[in-house]
Amino acid sequence: MVKERLKKYRRWNRGQIGKFITIFALNILLIAGILAGSIFLNGIGYNAVEPDFIDYFTKSPGSQQFVYLMIIIVLVMAVTFIYLIFENRDKIKQPKDVEMIFLILEISLLCNYFAGRYINIYFRPLALAGLLTLLLVNRRSAVFVNIVSSLLTFLMDVFTNANFTGTVSANAQYSSLVIGFATGIIGIYLIDGVGARIKVFGRGLTMCIPVLICLVLLEQTNLLRFPERIVAGASSAILSVVLFMAILPVFEWLFKKLTNYRLEELTEHSAPLIKRMIEEAPGTFNHSLVVSNLAESCAIAIGEDALLARCAAYYHDMGKLRQPEFFKENQQDGHNPHNDLTPELSANIVRAHAKDGYDIVKKYGLPQEIADICLQHHGTMPMMFFYAKAKQFKDGGDVDVEKFSYAGPKPQTKIAAIMMIADAGEAAVRSMKDRSREKVDELLRKLINERMQLRQFEDCDITMKELNIIRNTIANSLTGVYHSRIEYPKVNLEEIKTEESE
Repeated sequence: MVKERLKKYRRWNRGQIGKFITIFALNILLIAGILAGSIFLNGIGYNAVEPDFIDYFTKSPGSQQFVYLMIIIVLVMAVTFIYLIFENRDKIKQPKDVEMIFLILEISLLCNYFAGRYINIYFRPLALAGLLTLLLVNRRSAVFVNIVSSLLTFLMDVFTNANFTGTVSANAQYSSLVIGFATGIIGIYLIDGVGARIKVFGRGLTMCIPVLICLVLLEQTNLLRFPERIVAGASSAILSVVLFMAILPVFEWLFKKLTNYRLEELTEHSAPLIKRMIEEAPGTFNHSLVVSNLAESCAIAIGEDALLARCAAYYHDMGKLRQPEFFKENQQDGHNPHNDLTPELSANIVRAHAKDGYDIVKKYGLPQEIADICLQHHGTMPMMFFYAKAKQFKDGGDVDVEKFSYAGPKPQTKIAAIMMIADAGEAAVRSMKDRSREKVDELLRKLINERMQLRQFEDCDITMKELNIIRNTIANSLTGVYHSRIEYPKVNLEEIKTEESE
């Protein structure tokens, strides 16, 4: 296990490590600035003689407290950084991914401070950091970031709020730990997997329950004298959800992240590129619909992201929009323009749709995961039809197969591998006359074996067991799509009309 982690760690070069360390240092300074700002604001308006902000940082005990606080902050951020490196390396491939995590923590810290400072200390969106991380990264990271956010808020309460105000009780200071842990973690598991944004608000109401329980345990008899704290506590969970829904689109756009909500929006038929495909390449659109159902079923079967697989299938052939008439499914009048071209030129046109799809998807601002699958779903497979045609022209002479192969790269993820098999399988089965379960399974087995022989799956960690599951899933689905139908007898409608008139 240690060797595997070290091997992953060596994938970063010195330049990347330098960028990550720079981001780490800059964000520690930013958090220090936030804490210094909170100390300044807390010192305004609470005493007849306002404390000197400069003296706080130059004289004891304030200066010592701030030094202790910064040491603890550095340790907490170092633990966060180490966690991201060793437990979530695949989610922080770029420096901007690490910056996103720190930005979530900083925005949450600011929201917690201002809500507690100017409204009520129990009216704080303590679950905000965990909810944002859940959608932007994953559930495991969300739990960790929620703990870090609660701890940072607690440190801010202990080291800054009580310095000048004297109005924050000891129980209220601990509320960030107790309520933050409870609400954040429960909220993460409640909202995880919820596909519609409107349903999240309903789950937000449920999050009020652990807040109120914690509030009763913290304040007990004080709640009778300060009933507004009950209202503030009940509203804090809803505030977390409202801010989460408001801030999430900004993070989606700023860091080009693909969330479930974004995936749902991209698969709507009103999405710009989908509308273009329906109008300009209806055959390709229908093909993509079938492939999307296959890819989604396969992803569910092997435990991958089903919504990402479905969305990627919608866009995987988007490059055909450049020249839709050169692809069989869009040739409505029966004319095939490839009949007038050399095999080499035909291969260049067909091969280009992978790179064209990547370029179109990036031009429209879609996430990198979708663009990568456009580029990878054919891998480096040869186009056998044009290759065989070229050999005929040369009377069986030697032909360079690379000139008739896709440029790649090969599938880098399991979803890209699913897309390769589903795309080829749907096209091949559609051309079959006998679409029985046995024949479809035999064809899919042949397609997968060909791709294995050509080492198309060597760059993704898909297993033989998963390939077999994918094959069976596609065979079952395609047999259902292209099932045999009853041959209805011919009926003379004139005879029926005559019998009715009698």
